[in-house]
Amino acid sequence: MINAKTRKAILKAFFIFALLAAAIYLFRVSGLNEVLDKHWMDVHIRDQGLSGDLLFLAIAAGFTAVGLPRQIIGFFAGYVFGATMGTVMGTVGTALGCALSFYYARFAGREAIERRLGKKTAKLNAFLQRDPFQMTVVIRLLPVGSNILTNLLAGITSISSLSFLGGSALGYIPQTFIFALLGSGVNVDPVWRTTISAVLMIVSSLLGYRLYRKYRVESELDA
Repeated sequence: MINAKTRKAILKAFFIFALLAAAIYLFRVSGLNEVLDKHWMDVHIRDQGLSGDLLFLAIAAGFTAVGLPRQIIGFFAGYVFGATMGTVMGTVGTALGCALSFYYARFAGREAIERRLGKKTAKLNAFLQRDPFQMTVVIRLLPVGSNILTNLLAGITSISSLSFLGGSALGYIPQTFIFALLGSGVNVDPVWRTTISAVLMIVSSLLGYRLYRKYRVESELDA
């Protein structure tokens, strides 16, 4: 059985997905997508070359570093850059945000984080130390957990930054692609791309839940 915490996390991800899919529909039927094309993103990011790319990465990094859902970054990356390049830009931007919060915890906020979250650190550290890179990938694929909380806690563990940041970047890719594909549907093939994104979201959640069950059971057996 799926416990209440896991069910809530999965439902939250699907709620974000449904909200963004509804936004695509409203943009299309109301013509707002034509207006949006002429506004801020087109002026400052879309087709602006390196300066636009760097601006998007800075915004994505800043927003995810302070806790904005990474699914939203993936969505807007897909809207601006298309599904493929949006996946790349969304993943890089989210990984940079991960690095910002990770290094903040490691070098500046350790005392405050340990005071508030210290009890959770030992459990995460024990999990990551099995195989830091692989276990980080697993955490990013799981349908549970908070991105920023994981970043902060990992920052005060003994895990190497290279393993954590590399594993995080790899683990971000599947869900970033799903939401970048969804975001790209604002302008191109909205029904087709939204449908594919929905199917991939279901598959991703099921695989993530299987991983959650596997590693939770293993940790219980170890204990």
